[in-house]
Amino acid sequence: MNKYQGMMTIISKNELIKDVYEMLLEGKAASYITTPGQFINIKLNDSLQPYLRRPMSICDYDENHIKIIFRVVGTGTKILADKKIGDTLDCLTGLGNGFNETNYKDVVVIGGGLGVPPMYALTKRLIQQNVKVHVVLGFNDQSSIFYQNEFSQLAPTSIATMDGSVGIKGTVVDALKVYDFPMDAYYACGPEKMLEALALNYPNNGYLSYEARMGCGFGACMGCSCKVKSQPYKRICMEGPVLLSSEVMING
Repeated sequence: MNKYQGMMTIISKNELIKDVYEMLLEGKAASYITTPGQFINIKLNDSLQPYLRRPMSICDYDENHIKIIFRVVGTGTKILADKKIGDTLDCLTGLGNGFNETNYKDVVVIGGGLGVPPMYALTKRLIQQNVKVHVVLGFNDQSSIFYQNEFSQLAPTSIATMDGSVGIKGTVVDALKVYDFPMDAYYACGPEKMLEALALNYPNNGYLSYEARMGCGFGACMGCSCKVKSQPYKRICMEGPVLLSSEVMING
């Protein structure tokens, strides 16, 4: 893992839906992101509260830019949402092992809620490699949907909502069963229960990106460890965030 700490400048900010923001950052730190699924760890305040950096998934990136999408859920993300264009952020980048295994013919890319953003750069990468992609995005209801148009411009995109207001009524697993896409492999990011349901129904050739609270972001604090079948634990920030569906421990 090639880590880098540096300042990045906010060059655009947009509220996509209520309390969900898209932010574009510019700076040298972007060049240390090499694989979809890696993440960035942002210092939000110079004071002691909040003192921990906030890990953010990366929606898209190039040599000079990183795009993040986040929801305001507490003090830290509220501080980030209140930042202005031109403000700078202290960022750790080059973190995590992303979606490295992409040598398939037909795949499904799956995002649930705030697990949708990191699947965007992955979809672009897969298409560049001439992989046939179907996208399935899951949300609670119509008002919580974002980035549907952006994904639709890349690949065929299906929506599942829990209340049935858009697309298939139910979960992304329900949508997969209805559409029955050709699927040599699948890639997913979203709530843990969604990932466990995918691993239970599709135990093979799944690549699951986990979200976790982190202290350091580079393996020292052990705060994001999770149990897997292959060994006592893996650290989401180091060996993850992407884990194989075949090694996931399913609770209950």
